[in-house]
Amino acid sequence: MSYELKEGGKFKYIDEGEGEVLLLLHGLFGALSNWKDVLDRFSPNYRVVIPLMPIYEMPILSTSVEGLADFIYEFIQFQGFKKVTLLGNSLGGHVGLVFTKKHPEFVHSMVLTGSSGLYENAMGGSYPKRGDYDYIRKKVEYTFYAPETATKELVDEVYNITNDRNKVLRILTMAKSAIRHNMRKDIPKFTMPVCLVWGLNDMVTPPEVGEEFHKLFQDSELHFLDKCGHAPMMELPEEFNAILSRFLSKVYHTTGS
Repeated sequence: MSYELKEGGKFKYIDEGEGEVLLLLHGLFGALSNWKDVLDRFSPNYRVVIPLMPIYEMPILSTSVEGLADFIYEFIQFQGFKKVTLLGNSLGGHVGLVFTKKHPEFVHSMVLTGSSGLYENAMGGSYPKRGDYDYIRKKVEYTFYAPETATKELVDEVYNITNDRNKVLRILTMAKSAIRHNMRKDIPKFTMPVCLVWGLNDMVTPPEVGEEFHKLFQDSELHFLDKCGHAPMMELPEEFNAILSRFLSKVYHTTGS
């Protein structure tokens, strides 16, 4: 199913369905398509919104996790949302955490999957390597348990990004910002319900990172998916959606909120 990319003000986003708002945040090399299966499954019962984060368009001085969190605040103000459930993968989870630290009143609940914010085996060390398609393909495959999840379309997208000097500069700047914005001291203050979904074979944010998040949050549940890497909503969408469905039913329908 294809969805219309809407534009309003400086924002580009997908906005489908009605009801409680699920705000989906993609990662550094992510795209709106990363959330396609969540969108298909939940837009009949929820309002599913995916903003395109301006990772490669931001002025270099404001290219940071905090800069993206401010962008999300502006987007929520633009939309007039009162409360949202934030879903974040990888860098998107980290942006959600920084946003929540600054504006907890907007966050009803949170779902993190392969989130940075505590630790990440970032691609920043030897990455990105320009002009070497095979190297990029292997790096993209490293994100998943099953290498075939790294489709040619996905590899081409990352390859094109890493061959753009301005985009590479922003990737490296963002990676450094993510390391600086460690959330370990802040997370214990969060009171909203949190669902953590982690791939047991995640080599970017390994399973112990999910366990660490679980210990730090006041109110969280942790789910591990076997034979799954850094993006469970892409690699095991049915299992991911089943966990998400149970969590949303619990936080919205049993509390009457």
